[in-house]
Amino acid sequence: MSLFPRPLVQRAELLLADCRDAKLKIATAESCTGGLIAALLTEIPGSSDVVERGFVTYSNESKRDSLGVPGDLIADFGAVSEPVARAMAEGALNNSRAQISVSVTGVAGPGGGTPMKPVGLVHFGAARRGKSIIHESQRFGDIGREAIRLKSVEFALDMLRRMI
Repeated sequence: MSLFPRPLVQRAELLLADCRDAKLKIATAESCTGGLIAALLTEIPGSSDVVERGFVTYSNESKRDSLGVPGDLIADFGAVSEPVARAMAEGALNNSRAQISVSVTGVAGPGGGTPMKPVGLVHFGAARRGKSIIHESQRFGDIGREAIRLKSVEFALDMLRRMI
């Protein structure tokens, strides 16, 4: 029995198969998802040939220490921002042997939101060695912490597929 909904597991299985075919390894850099992307991928038998590592960087300090996100970037834009999501994705590549990465930073709630950064706002970054880092943000709305985190995992899988 999976911790995740079957359709999400199936998407992850397809992603792993595509990465296997392309000989790509994945690194994740997760804040508001707290390791759920890595957990989903590694729940699938045989994923060790694709999943290189996962970083759970919930605190600002861990984003700096583990991923090399510049402190002034966090101070200037906040942890939930495009520049930090991009830096997290880049840091995951720079601190791993993976060829593609995804990053997630957002406000999962129920508290912590502001008018500028409401609950449900999530920034994503994705990177591939030798290519430009991409960024997207989603406003899932205040749909509940669990739903925001699961929708973030789903969106991150889609971004990884685009990096293949």
